[in-house]
Amino acid sequence: MTTHSPSGPHAIPLDEVRERSGRLMAAMNSVIEGKAGVVQTVVSALLAEGHLLIEDVPGVGKTLLAKTLARAIDCSVRRIQFTPDVLPSDVSGVSIFNQETRGFEFRPGAIFANVVIGDEINRASPKTQSALLEAMEENQVTVDGITYPLPNPFLVMATQNPIEMEGTHPLAEAQRDRFTARLAIGYPSAAAEVEMLDGHAGTSPLEHLAPVTDAADIVAMIASVREVYAAPAIKHYIVDLASATRSHRAVRLGASPRAALHLLRMGRAHAALAGRDHVLPDDLHAIAEPVLAHRLILTGEAHAARTTAADIIAELLATVRVPATVS
Repeated sequence: MTTHSPSGPHAIPLDEVRERSGRLMAAMNSVIEGKAGVVQTVVSALLAEGHLLIEDVPGVGKTLLAKTLARAIDCSVRRIQFTPDVLPSDVSGVSIFNQETRGFEFRPGAIFANVVIGDEINRASPKTQSALLEAMEENQVTVDGITYPLPNPFLVMATQNPIEMEGTHPLAEAQRDRFTARLAIGYPSAAAEVEMLDGHAGTSPLEHLAPVTDAADIVAMIASVREVYAAPAIKHYIVDLASATRSHRAVRLGASPRAALHLLRMGRAHAALAGRDHVLPDDLHAIAEPVLAHRLILTGEAHAARTTAADIIAELLATVRVPATVS
């Protein structure tokens, strides 16, 4: 296992990143049973300074996953229950006239927290959904011409039901593109579901989960992940993958340059969790589907043929030339 000499003001050795993230994942796995791969992707997105869209049918633990991450980190947490009547000002905040001071004062909205849990984001109106755009891209909110910085670290974990469910609004392409990765939890195995019935029937394991890290630790880990080395060949490979989605016959809208950047950041985080100070093609292969698939808009012919974005990502990983050297 390689080690890493920190050079940034908050960076820590990668051995410590792996140890601390391991404790975080172990704590989450004690609540989210049988989904170690999902938990690893969540922690990777956290260390990659990204945001997560958790999309699945009701009842499989989408909100529980978000609450588990929030509970395992000692930091500020806000929850937004997205409904059709939620306003953009509820999310970003509003300026209110104070009669005593004879001036306007800013009342922060629910977005001002380290971890923001957005329940069923696709039940909110498109106007309310758009209130997240600036926050997710620039870690700031502008209200009445004044810009307010958001806390660091900052992570949005939004859940949504499949788009064909009643009473939902599809996320705009610009909104989906700001989510670093999309996860589908899926149904548990039979053994995990029996264990859940035993463990969750009385009280939820979440009630007994204590924080294993805090915001300062996460900031230090993020600083270390930023310095994980990505060779020029790896960066060219990322661009090749993104470009291949744009020219694929079954894709109407391919991966954006932002998607390529998110793929690099997630690759660095995945390498750091493995204790490596450099990115390998295997890191990119492991996170390519959750990072890229939700950004692709397929043609009508592809939908008719029941081709999925995951199928296309798998095809490109098998056909785009992998760099022979990453030094």
